Amino acid sequence: MPYVVTANCERCRFTDCATTCPVACFHGDAERLYIDPNTCIECGACVEACPVRAIYDIVDLPDDQTDWIHINAERAPQLPTVDRKQPPLSTALTRKSELGL
Repeated sequence: MPYVVTANCERCRFTDCATTCPVACFHGDAERLYIDPNTCIECGACVEACPVRAIYDIVDLPDDQTDWIHINAERAPQLPTVDRKQPPLSTALTRKSELGL
């Protein structure tokens, strides 16, 4: 099963995860990142790289985050690929702190 970016990415947009992806399956808008499930090869390299623990294997996805499966699948193909480190949002450090990370 592919990986999915969840709600923890909101107000962050850290791109550390995207730099570890060997197949460039990350896509982003101005607010967050998404994983294209059709491109993801399920390597899991992105999980440890995410500083806000926003990425899950679909089989380990918390029940309250399952909507993100559909959202990632729908949004990712419509957005530009993110495969390089980019500055996070100005709210990222505050959001990370709110998440207790």
